[in-house]
Amino acid sequence: QVQLVESGGGLVQAGGSLRLSCAASGRTFSNYVMGWFRQAPGKERAFVASISRSGGSTDFADSVKGRFTISRDNAKKTVYLQMSSLKPEDTAVYYCAATLKPYDLRWLVTYDYWGQGTQVTVSS
Repeated sequence: QVQLVESGGGLVQAGGSLRLSCAASGRTFSNYVMGWFRQAPGKERAFVASISRSGGSTDFADSVKGRFTISRDNAKKTVYLQMSSLKPEDTAVYYCAATLKPYDLRWLVTYDYWGQGTQVTVSS
């Protein structure tokens, strides 16, 4: 079982940057594919990015491609989401998630474990 705790959210001006972290408990973090999702007010939770077990493969939603990067440190049991050139439409609660499945990573139902979320607010 994996427990996930996000941190690093906050208020930032448009054009700014933030780095989110997601710390995992458990001994087998490196077995899990990790993902980031976000949920804006009144909207469904949506895929942002995913990263393979080794970190060698990543995927991004079109809306964040070129602005966000995802990385992981298996020794620290942590996954990161570096967000740059932030826009007001990036405002959302950001969640990290973990799955043992290496496929369908853009789907919420693929993921077995979720963090509690961290708020990101981008002001214009």
